[in-house]
Amino acid sequence: MDIITIGDGMITFDPSVKGPLRYVDGFKRKIGGAELNVIIGCARLGLKAGWISRLGKDEFGRHILNTVRGEGIDVSEVKLIEDYPTSLNFKEVHSSGDSKTFYYRHKSPTETLKVAELPIEYIKNAKILHVTGVFPAILEQNREVILEAVKIAKQHGVEVSLDPNIRLKLWSKEQARETLLTYLPYVDYLLTGREELEILFGTANEEEMIQALEKYDLKHVVVKDGESGASYLENSEFVEIPGFTVKKVVDTVGAGDGFDAAFLYGVIQNLPIEESIRLANATGAMVVQVEGDNEGLPYLEDVEVFLGARENIER
Repeated sequence: MDIITIGDGMITFDPSVKGPLRYVDGFKRKIGGAELNVIIGCARLGLKAGWISRLGKDEFGRHILNTVRGEGIDVSEVKLIEDYPTSLNFKEVHSSGDSKTFYYRHKSPTETLKVAELPIEYIKNAKILHVTGVFPAILEQNREVILEAVKIAKQHGVEVSLDPNIRLKLWSKEQARETLLTYLPYVDYLLTGREELEILFGTANEEEMIQALEKYDLKHVVVKDGESGASYLENSEFVEIPGFTVKKVVDTVGAGDGFDAAFLYGVIQNLPIEESIRLANATGAMVVQVEGDNEGLPYLEDVEVFLGARENIER
């Protein structure tokens, strides 16, 4: 595999009408999950991608498995587990555009994925292992699973990518900080947001953040900033790469996951850091124009067309 990830998969129910969830009487069924979105994005860009997960042995689990397989992702390390329901979430969308997500993921089938079950050969034969802060936030035991996975990766020369993706509905700032900082010594690529850096290092001061980051042997630190673009750390300074303005933002869910996928595509293709981020910025801009967690994740040719059109405008 070019890239693999570990994470849960969920059925997401999007409301047919806006307003409080108690008044919604219809939903569209889709699939989602932070790590799952990233690996779908990688596969659409043409990477050989694999997913390690556990799903309920039910119709929803089979639907997720079949959909992911249909994206060309290797699912040999995905298992359907008896007596565990596939996780669900329901979205509530208001007229203002604000939204909430309600999770139903306990008991989670991922609790059957133990450290002893980690597929060492599968991990060691990948180029990159991508992990996020979502999977370890679901269950306390998952924190040790991810820690062991990144250790296995580093022992075998596999690069590690981490998106902290801190969800405070799932765990506290203190729990997130304590856990994610144990992963950083094994991380090559940190793909984060500024607020997440503030949580990790307990400061909003940029100089203090940089000093904290430089204690780790990170190849690249990339800070995502939505429409404004992203920046990367070089020579104790953040270098900004501008983003792309779009006519209409429909749904921001999955934009950060699309960014991660495109950036990691650039890493695997040995592109310069600036070019990898420009590709990632373009992918994020494309994702926000489509409703759904992963429906807007583009194919490589679509990104190339998008960038070509932008270059013509800039000229």
